[in-house]
Amino acid sequence: MRHDKSLVWFRRDLRAEDHAALYHALKYSRQVVCVFVLDTEILDALPRRDRRVAFILQSLEALDHALAALQPGAGLVVRHGIARDEIPRLAAELGVDAVYCNHDDEPAALARDAQVSQALARQRRAFLSFKDHVIFERSEVLTGQGKPYGVFTPYKNAWLRQLTPFFLSSYPVHRYAAALAPCPARGVPGLASIGFEPLELPPLLSGGSARAEALFQDFLGRMDRYDRQRDFPAFKGPSYLSVHLRFGTVSIRHLAREAWTRAQAGDAGAGVWLSELIWRDFYHQVLHHHPQVVTQAFRPEYDRIEWASGPEAEAHFAAWCEGRTGYPLVDAAMRQLNETGYMHNRLRMVTASFLVKDLGIDWRRGEAYFARQLLDFDLAANNGGWQWAASSGCDAQPYFRIFNPVSQSEKFDPEARFIERYVPELAALPPALRHAPWEAPPLALQAAGVVLGRDYPAPVVRHDEARATTLARYAVVKSRALPDA
Repeated sequence: MRHDKSLVWFRRDLRAEDHAALYHALKYSRQVVCVFVLDTEILDALPRRDRRVAFILQSLEALDHALAALQPGAGLVVRHGIARDEIPRLAAELGVDAVYCNHDDEPAALARDAQVSQALARQRRAFLSFKDHVIFERSEVLTGQGKPYGVFTPYKNAWLRQLTPFFLSSYPVHRYAAALAPCPARGVPGLASIGFEPLELPPLLSGGSARAEALFQDFLGRMDRYDRQRDFPAFKGPSYLSVHLRFGTVSIRHLAREAWTRAQAGDAGAGVWLSELIWRDFYHQVLHHHPQVVTQAFRPEYDRIEWASGPEAEAHFAAWCEGRTGYPLVDAAMRQLNETGYMHNRLRMVTASFLVKDLGIDWRRGEAYFARQLLDFDLAANNGGWQWAASSGCDAQPYFRIFNPVSQSEKFDPEARFIERYVPELAALPPALRHAPWEAPPLALQAAGVVLGRDYPAPVVRHDEARATTLARYAVVKSRALPDA
């Protein structure tokens, strides 16, 4: 069905190329106007100094320029208000026949979109939504019995069997760019004008499609080493594209196509990175089929666990948040998060395990803290990762994991370079002693000028004792003895 005039509503898809909704709107409309709403229902709950808002505004500036490059005079309309009100209002002002957008399967977004769709229907306007954020979504990959997968490896195998070049094909937006209408009111507001404090993002974490592509091109030169380097936080192993995937400044099809092609040719690093992209799809389909995971355990029996509470638990939680647990790798990771909004993926697992399995604190509290701090926060992935760490989520193992923070440190930061970067008070210690400074000889501590409890905290718990407590706490679910990871 063709439309005379349409509106494309950008959300978590801030790019002008390989964009499903924009492609369909341009192809089937005579004129297309593009809009992004700085949704106050989301923004009002955020701290006034929020890296994600800065990233979004940078990306909107880039998107505005990209649309103008596609068609002179085109650009992005930016509204600041309640999105479920602003979209129907703008649709009426412009007299459009349809609003196009891409799917967002987070529960709050689905509720918002339902309200927008109903409001548009009352105005006799269409609301059209498309898959864009993942390769396979919702119920596209199911078991032989037609049910959603609850374990990753069978899902991955089915995902790979189902994959063909078609699903990785890009949407050639440029072919129909002539349909982009002159923008009625271009201009992206600054942070201050929408009530946020000025904030500079480091180049590695800055927004926009050009930055995403530059990161990807850099990663292509080392993708073949990803399987060997990805777990070492002191090395340049990851792609650093997670925030760009979160806000859609890069197309998932573009990334997966390159990874799949290289993996098909035998590139082990590309195959492992493709698995990470499949994990992302997996967690999104889990959220779609099991929206209750936002507040409850994927495995309901795990909600019977009694988590630590009281003054000591609160003190432990504060120490974890602030990076002063006395476990250097955990503290370095939390300080990296607090300082930059980024945390290495291996360290997300280590810090989550420590909070849940060493401190006995409800995984939901850690999930919420990450949600506030992570620049790349994505509800599906964050929830999935935390439930994996808490053993309450999608896990094929017949036992739960307890990461030993010291052995993880020795294995993945063997020279303690990452620790040195974020826990400089231990830098004068020999690298081998930085992993567990409480075990360092007194003379070594003295020579380094380190007094535990003064210069660096003593451990808030002893891992072996905490592990025994955790086994007892989880006995309401499982009782098998567990090895350290």
